[in-house]
Amino acid sequence: MNTHTIDTSAPVISADAYDTGAFYADADAIATVTNTTAANAVALPSPDAATAELLAAAHEAGRRAVPAPLAETALVARPLLRRAGLTVPDGPLSYAIAPDLTIRYAHPATSAVGSAGCSGEDDTLLVTGTLRRVPWGRAAGAVVVLATAPFGPVLFTLAPDQAVLTPGGNLAEEPRDDLHLAGLEIPASRVRRVPRELLAEAELRAALARSALIAGAAERCVELTVAHTTARTQFGRPLSRFQAVKQEEARLIEEAALVRAAVQSAAAPLDTGGPAAQFTVAAAKTQASASAAEIARIAHQLHGAIGITRLNPLHLATTRLWSWRDEDGDETHWARRLARPLTATTLWPTLTSTP
Repeated sequence: MNTHTIDTSAPVISADAYDTGAFYADADAIATVTNTTAANAVALPSPDAATAELLAAAHEAGRRAVPAPLAETALVARPLLRRAGLTVPDGPLSYAIAPDLTIRYAHPATSAVGSAGCSGEDDTLLVTGTLRRVPWGRAAGAVVVLATAPFGPVLFTLAPDQAVLTPGGNLAEEPRDDLHLAGLEIPASRVRRVPRELLAEAELRAALARSALIAGAAERCVELTVAHTTARTQFGRPLSRFQAVKQEEARLIEEAALVRAAVQSAAAPLDTGGPAAQFTVAAAKTQASASAAEIARIAHQLHGAIGITRLNPLHLATTRLWSWRDEDGDETHWARRLARPLTATTLWPTLTSTP
């Protein structure tokens, strides 16, 4: 089956047309990744596409408020599965970074060295704990989990129907579900031992995916705001002709451009890895989260009261900005990650060199 296109329920529902209330009230309406010829579909790049291409798709998904886990599938879950050497399943995927799970061997081996259960006959695991706020958990065909097993960092996959699911959502009404695991057996065929570097990469990928979505929603705010101030008149002339409005629009465009540039600059370093990836992704998520509130504020201020209604498409962008700002680490978290390695002797070279 061709799964290189994402369809929001055939035909694809544009960001201006779908009703979020109706969409989430009907569990069967959850978006899936399918083969579609809908003219309005968002292309899902090939699994081996470069990060820049994946970011472009995530940016477009954020701009159009696509109600499906495109960024989670393309930028996080698929690359992690390929790095771990596991088969990439068809359909929408999600992820969970869960260091607090309780994991033990399902088939403990008797060892002459160490306590009982310190080794296993194979890597089949028994997992207990809760995966918190899994993006699109109820809609995912599989969830990629990164955790710590008795033998070290591990990546494994599970189907949401294997867990007890507690539905949840963010401010934009996107699913953020808790998956409760009680001694769930994960067969060795779906478990891979991974280096600690992959855990770090998973965090970076999740943060950059969220940043790309924020960049797309920011662009949508610019489009809608410029269109509104151009069409709406006051005292016989368009709002866009007033100096105060011009200044706020310029600030809005500037903030959106900052986010877009920061996200684009992180694409190549993430492909190559190393300290440059850590630095550029931390900078991208710090900028994206910090700008999200200001972008939403200006857009709503220039729209006036009409911008907060569900009849106006602006809320599809701004509620996502407010939600995504805090997900996968807010600006404070990533600002600390950005500043920590920059000592007095490395600050200036870092600022003046190209990653």
